[in-house]
Amino acid sequence: MDNIRLYIKESIHELLNNVTWPTWGELISHTRIVLVATAIFALVTFLMDSVANKALSLIYGLGS
Repeated sequence: MDNIRLYIKESIHELLNNVTWPTWGELISHTRIVLVATAIFALVTFLMDSVANKALSLIYGLGS
């Protein structure tokens, strides 16, 4: 039981004193970068899926 208490105590100390937390501006900036990258990745995935779907439809004659 003492090991668990020591672990929790040291974890709290580490989080409060040794971790470098981002500023609010850095957090917003990085969040925007992640959102833009996610949107681009989703768009590229959608386009690749659409092209593959159209190609397979032409090959197999399954659609318009």
